[in-house]
Amino acid sequence: EIELHTEQKELYETVRSTMDKQVRQAIIASGGQVQMVFLNALLKLRQICCHPVLLEQNESATESAKFDYLIDLLGILRKENHRVLIFSQFTSMLTLIEAYLTEEEISYLILTGATKDRQSLVERFQGGEGEVFLISLKAGGTGLTLTGADTVIHYDPWWNPAAENQATDRAYRIGQEKAVMVHKLICQGTVEQRIQQM
Repeated sequence: EIELHTEQKELYETVRSTMDKQVRQAIIASGGQVQMVFLNALLKLRQICCHPVLLEQNESATESAKFDYLIDLLGILRKENHRVLIFSQFTSMLTLIEAYLTEEEISYLILTGATKDRQSLVERFQGGEGEVFLISLKAGGTGLTLTGADTVIHYDPWWNPAAENQATDRAYRIGQEKAVMVHKLICQGTVEQRIQQM
């Protein structure tokens, strides 16, 4: 569990309060838009937890407690020679992580829904290429064997435990000879933590 930075916490609370009013107004109006308003509210709150820069109107944001935690965790894992799978539902978040890895000259591979040759990437990773494999949850949920990794990080935990477990299982396939560590990064006092508790 990760505590949001002060600025990030203030942004989260501002958006939460605004979206709460919008959802309540939609319920009172009882139109067909209630579900869309509610899902939009959840999306925005989840994006703030990942990194405030994911909100379109907040492109200047620089602080993210979760991103800082990930950077520290990757530093530790790298020193211990672990190979890592990082899952996120947001390809825009994977792009931010990719920029950091490039800047730090950390070798990586990336798999999203736009990737054409999945199997080639899998074979490269299994062959020892890349310290980190960035994977969008939907693209990497099925059909991949990635026993070359011994660490799985769910940057933004999926709310469907079966889908999340299926992603984790990419590293647990037959042929895995190491213990696999799984990290779920969850922001304290947020919708992420409440969903996990449910």
